[in-house]
Amino acid sequence: LPFIFLHWIVSFRMVRATWNGAVIAESDACVEVEGNQYFPPDTLRREFVKDSPTHTTCAWKGVASYLTLVVDGKENKDACWYYPNPSPAAGKIKGYFAFWKGVKVEV
Repeated sequence: LPFIFLHWIVSFRMVRATWNGAVIAESDACVEVEGNQYFPPDTLRREFVKDSPTHTTCAWKGVASYLTLVVDGKENKDACWYYPNPSPAAGKIKGYFAFWKGVKVEV
């Protein structure tokens, strides 16, 4: 395996993820990896998400699972992802959530 340099940044500033007028997650303990803010598991507002069958594989983080956002009857398919069982190299973000597809993440 090639050597992988991991750069983790732990933010102590409040970070907020919003979509369609709703706060989906908010925390002052996010971890930044590859430019993405990963929110701790207990900060995700579960009433705005539903499981998705989508999975993708990252060469160094492992298999990602996805969630679809649902706010006021609108859906944003696979806009949230997480690593339920990441590789040892990505263990720090196990169960943490990140967003894309129009979700606004403010630091």
